[in-house]
Amino acid sequence: MRAVPTAPLAASGLIGGYAVAVATGSRPLGGVVIALAGGACVTIWLRRDGRRTAAVLSGVGAGAFVLSHALGPLIGAWPAVLAVSAATAAACWRLSDADHLQHRSRPVAAAASELEGGA
Repeated sequence: MRAVPTAPLAASGLIGGYAVAVATGSRPLGGVVIALAGGACVTIWLRRDGRRTAAVLSGVGAGAFVLSHALGPLIGAWPAVLAVSAATAAACWRLSDADHLQHRSRPVAAAASELEGGA
């Protein structure tokens, strides 16, 4: 779980949910896509980061969903969805993914350094 990036998962859930809703004409089906991606993210955050981070990032995701509806009439539906998806991904990266994915890459960098004779 430590190495699973949630930023692209959360963003793709919002984008994919909207795409499914548009393509099928079924808003509930789009909601299912968003809920599945969101549920996967929450599961990862709970195991990896704890309740507080999971709650904060869940709020970010829900807020992004609401904000996309408010922004849609102002800037267009797709630009609104893409903007809130990017903001959501940034929050996921900053509050969860960066810490865990950077730790994972350190042993690889250390091993590479040893292979080059640096350690």
